[in-house]
Amino acid sequence: NASASKVKEMKAPMPGLVVDVRVKEGDAVKKGDALVVLQAMKMENILKSPTDAVIKKIHIRKEDTIEKNQLLVSFN
Repeated sequence: NASASKVKEMKAPMPGLVVDVRVKEGDAVKKGDALVVLQAMKMENILKSPTDAVIKKIHIRKEDTIEKNQLLVSFN
């Protein structure tokens, strides 16, 4: 049952500009690790990993403008 609650993707909590992507595909991350820095409303927000996982695919690049709920990162 533990695998059923596994997080498979991270979506943008708000629209904004991608300032930095701190991981690459294949990286192993722990819950709370910084993944993406998003600038929204002139504030920088660090989006952190919701779970221990391996980065499967990064769907965004630095300087991208993103919308709310846009897929950012997929996990294995």
